[in-house]
Amino acid sequence: MLRAINPCNGELLQEMPGLSRDETDQRLQAAQQAYAHWRRQDFDSRAAVLRAVAAQLREAREDLALSMAQEMGKPIREGRGEVDKAAWCAEHYAEHAQAYLASQTLASDASHSYVQYLPLGPVLGILPWNAPLWLAARFFAPALMAGNTCLMKHDPHVPATAQAIEDVFVRAGAPAGIFANLPLANADVEAVIRDPRVRALSFTGSDRAGAKVAAVAASELKPAVLELGGSDPCIVLADAELPKAADVITLSRIINAGQSCIAAKRIIVEESVYERLSGMLSDRLSALRLGDPREETTDIGPLAREDLRMQLARQVDDTIEAGARCLLGGELPDGPGFFYPATLLGEVEPGMAAFREETFGPVAALVRARDADHALALANDTAYGLGAGIWTEGGRGEAMARDIEAGQV
Repeated sequence: MLRAINPCNGELLQEMPGLSRDETDQRLQAAQQAYAHWRRQDFDSRAAVLRAVAAQLREAREDLALSMAQEMGKPIREGRGEVDKAAWCAEHYAEHAQAYLASQTLASDASHSYVQYLPLGPVLGILPWNAPLWLAARFFAPALMAGNTCLMKHDPHVPATAQAIEDVFVRAGAPAGIFANLPLANADVEAVIRDPRVRALSFTGSDRAGAKVAAVAASELKPAVLELGGSDPCIVLADAELPKAADVITLSRIINAGQSCIAAKRIIVEESVYERLSGMLSDRLSALRLGDPREETTDIGPLAREDLRMQLARQVDDTIEAGARCLLGGELPDGPGFFYPATLLGEVEPGMAAFREETFGPVAALVRARDADHALALANDTAYGLGAGIWTEGGRGEAMARDIEAGQV
């Protein structure tokens, strides 16, 4: 049974059964049958479908933003931006996929050696709740433009938003079977991964769940793309433009109530500007409004689930007990819902929970660095390696980026 809980008050929004085995089989078979036709469509034909999907996303902008606000607490202003970003994603791949997938000729002693990029078949996207529109578009847009068909297994906590995405494809007039929503309990996903009609998968979520998905995919010799957790460092050196850095770091840390794997989490600051940046961040974070995500004036909505809130509170408490200073927030608010305030922790050091673990909420950890070399060492002192940022002069930043162990800087 899939249950959507309103994070503003903890009340049940809706309850629905997951797909039966027969229903799942029907959708897998439809994706397999659609693939035989879809893979032979040219790029212009596929692009026309993606552009129609983008148009329908924009048409449903308000409804989709409201659905995200109700199911996972995203402030409605952010929700509108996410819908726009999802539509842009569909249009981007509609325009550029042919160039991205162009064949490459290789020098050799043969008459013609080349690499070409061919579709695989039905692909499965296993998605989290925290950016339900954007992460869906990031999955389906390139996959469809490459000639695959898409099966979307979304998080059980956002069933209405997931169904709304499939409805967008129907209203866009997309060919039947090229995209299907699979409302399944997490325990039922392994059987879908192992189904021979599923040829590859994409997973976004926690490192623990990703390890399980990767193991199942590997046991079936199926390719998998994983984007997992992050404890992303953001280095601020003495020559940074501090007011602009403070503005961007604040946004990056609190967008989606801080529930983002790619958000700045460990703010590593060169000692000579540490106190100044600390004050700027405190001023900006304290001005943000915590409240109902459906209201236009809300900056930070609730966390998506109560267990996530309690985990965040535990991390903050452990970090303070280990010697960090709580400069702002840090206390569970009274009243209903899964709210947690914007929190700034100072003097965070390696080994503390807010440094070592991924903090999935509006908590910024300030770390003091002696100099640029020390900042790099602190940035790389993590089990994660998703993203990173550097505030410094451009050429110096690009040189330092080569030494940061992260997927993107």
